[in-house]
Amino acid sequence: MSPESLAASAASAVAAGAHEVRVHPRTPCGRTSLSPRVLGPVLTSLRAAVGAADAGTTAGRPVRVATAMSAEPDAERRPERIRSWVSLPDLVSVDWHEPHAEHLTAALLSRGVAVEAALRPGTDGPARFARSPLAPRVARVLASAQGPATGSGPAAARSVALAVGLLAEIGRPGVPLLLHGVESGAWPVLRLARRLGLAARIGLEDTLRLPDGTWARSNAELVAVAVAVAY
Repeated sequence: MSPESLAASAASAVAAGAHEVRVHPRTPCGRTSLSPRVLGPVLTSLRAAVGAADAGTTAGRPVRVATAMSAEPDAERRPERIRSWVSLPDLVSVDWHEPHAEHLTAALLSRGVAVEAALRPGTDGPARFARSPLAPRVARVLASAQGPATGSGPAAARSVALAVGLLAEIGRPGVPLLLHGVESGAWPVLRLARRLGLAARIGLEDTLRLPDGTWARSNAELVAVAVAVAY
């Protein structure tokens, strides 16, 4: 949870083959937070560990931060948090099924921070994003294949079907697209992303297990196996 431990995990993941880092800055008691007092030290530690020197850098590995409501339950306050940041991440994920996602995106873009639009199946996020005049300005779309995977058959097959349906709903967003799954669907969806030539992600946020069902010991171990699976 500390900036130092997050940086150590990030450095190990990058050494294992990760091209960027996604992090949830946390207070000392473990609560996710968008406070500049929490974010700043995390970014400093991460950039020292993975080689990125400043927001928007082309060196090192980009640092991505999530802005889910768990980090700031007051949706109207989240843009205020963004405007108070001193240190800026390279990329910020915005969940478009959450309230005021467009206002949050606008606040980030006004600060010069790249935005990743996170879209989930079974929500109004994809439709809201498609209607938004800000859609062409995001740096990437994150297709997050998580939700009630209905239907019969193995859970892995249902997760892949959920991912395929989400991709069909999104269509061609005109920007790079990253696809990922969670829990039992994490590895099947990663393989699907590889077959489709899409970016993918893996980490303890998505799954605690390796493809063979054993417990993963670290983010780095997940990344190393993902690289082997993908290539």
